[in-house]
Amino acid sequence: MGSASLLTRAQRLLRIRNQLVRECLAELLSTFVMMTITLSSVAQKVAFLGTKGNIITCYLGGALGVMGGVYTAGGISGAHMNPAFSLAMCVTEQFPWWKFPIFLVMQTVASFVSAGAVYILYYDAIWYYGNGSLTVYGPNETASIFATYPADHVSLANGFLDQVIGTGVLIVVVMALMDTRNKAVPKGLEPVVVALLVLSIECSMGANCGCPLNPARDIGPRLFTYLAGWGPEVFRWVERRG
Repeated sequence: MGSASLLTRAQRLLRIRNQLVRECLAELLSTFVMMTITLSSVAQKVAFLGTKGNIITCYLGGALGVMGGVYTAGGISGAHMNPAFSLAMCVTEQFPWWKFPIFLVMQTVASFVSAGAVYILYYDAIWYYGNGSLTVYGPNETASIFATYPADHVSLANGFLDQVIGTGVLIVVVMALMDTRNKAVPKGLEPVVVALLVLSIECSMGANCGCPLNPARDIGPRLFTYLAGWGPEVFRWVERRG
């Protein structure tokens, strides 16, 4: 009885009653879950020379990471996990504009922290694969574990258009799924449907730039790699043609 009472008192003390704080923490946690699964799936493919993963497992990791994030905090913050989605919600007047910069910061910080977690998780593999160095391009590059980089032949204009179209498809379909006038998704399966949507976009539009579809997903980890030792080259667009 004493231990149960102590636990109850601790729960009351730790309970967060402020709704905005709850939403911020939920957005932080959901984005962290999504990003950790996503980046870890890429780390297995890159750092283990394709023996522990391939492009399909990376796509599945990204899609299932989204599903995990939505299930984690969808009932509290909506699990936006993506500034583009938060912006679309603001434009359609389903989300207050004043919350947009707050969610943007939470999503970016969570992505940065998850990149650090994956770096620690695969620290030995990353340094072993990179032959003791952290490089952005070349046969032993490891920067692509964390952020997305264009294929050799993709121009800046084509890369920009690629992301506009891919992210646009994602937002349009997610907003359509939320529209009560459309055919409803079975209750509780909404994250699964969104995961299948992400997987379909990755399978069809991932070749040019890696299909980030999410500014926070790219900016947070890219900033981490800059600070962790990959250097300013992570912010440069290198167009190489044979």
